[in-house]
Parts: sequence; C-alpha cells; structure tokens
Amino acid sequence: MSALDKIKKMLKGHEDKAGKGIDKAGDMVDDRTKGKYSGQVDSAQDKLRQQFGTDRGQDGSPRS
Repeated sequence: MSALDKIKKMLKGHEDKAGKGIDKAGDMVDDRTKGKYSGQVDSAQDKLRQQFGTDRGQDGSPRS
C-alpha cells in the first residue's frame, strides 16, 4: 500500500477538513511568496483536491 493510499484511507469521512487544510496551506504559500506563484499553487491545490476527493471550492460549494 502506497503512502497516498494510506493518506486517502485516513481522510475517508473527513474530506471537508482535508479541503480546508489544502486551502490553508495554499494561502500560506501565497503569503510567503507574495503571490508570485499563485497560479502554480492554485493548480497544486486543485490536483490535491482531486486526489483526496475534496472537490469543493473555498466557500464549501461543489466545484463544477
């Protein structure tokens, strides 16, 4: 079992908290880099949400 599979198993049922963590981490990176890499950060956040099944926007609504 890969590390990613273990993380997915641990997050099962806590997708909302995982999504908030992804948002918070991305915001921290944007703050520290003064938004220089915001496009890459947003892309990484989207990919993480897809991997962990947390396809929701920052406001909590499902992404279309």
